[in-house]
Amino acid sequence: MNFSFLDKYLSYFASGAGITVIISLVTVVLGTLIGLVMALLKLSKHKPLNWLANIYIEVLRGTPMLLQIMIGFLVLQGFFPSKDLEVGVLTVDLGRLIPGMIVLSLNSGAYVAEIIRGGITAVNYGQTEAAHSLGLRPAQTMRYVILPQALRNILPPLGNEFITLIKDSSLLTAIGINELMGSAQIVISNSYIPLEPYFVAAALYFVMTFVTSRLLNLWEKKLGKGYQR
Repeated sequence: MNFSFLDKYLSYFASGAGITVIISLVTVVLGTLIGLVMALLKLSKHKPLNWLANIYIEVLRGTPMLLQIMIGFLVLQGFFPSKDLEVGVLTVDLGRLIPGMIVLSLNSGAYVAEIIRGGITAVNYGQTEAAHSLGLRPAQTMRYVILPQALRNILPPLGNEFITLIKDSSLLTAIGINELMGSAQIVISNSYIPLEPYFVAAALYFVMTFVTSRLLNLWEKKLGKGYQR
């Protein structure tokens, strides 16, 4: 095994990991917001809104993410000017990065919508009836009564979705984004060492997902303390 390239190219992996974290954080926030809206539309009693949410969810979940990234990039690239963003030693083209993050967010939103819908429907309907009896409107009931309780059901799968996004961000190399996977490819092309840079990238992906998983477990336990019997 030859890891002699690390002395010279470690900063490339660090910069790539930083870009991966940025992509994942932005995407999980946008994906959660989109998923919340779509979940509420799917639970809506208005049929057109329900159909719209169902079509969105089924299409995004039923087609490959890589294909969505390629189509989304070609459709959206004209709306965002090409401008370089420097992250450490790497440069990212915002004209490629922003469309990529939008597509990842839309894809994530389809999965998050089902996660949130499942969490909401798992809350006992008696909670809704009690809120209505106290004079709360449906929107207030959802915001102050249902969603806080649904959070316990939503958090574990939502955490898994965030971990998945960290790994799926590597697909953005297909449109020229130099995140962690892209940085490994740069090192390979510069060092002429074809295998070991991928091992380094894999180790960094593992560290990021492992740390994220442990932090989410701690948060989940903290939320669950108030509900222990």
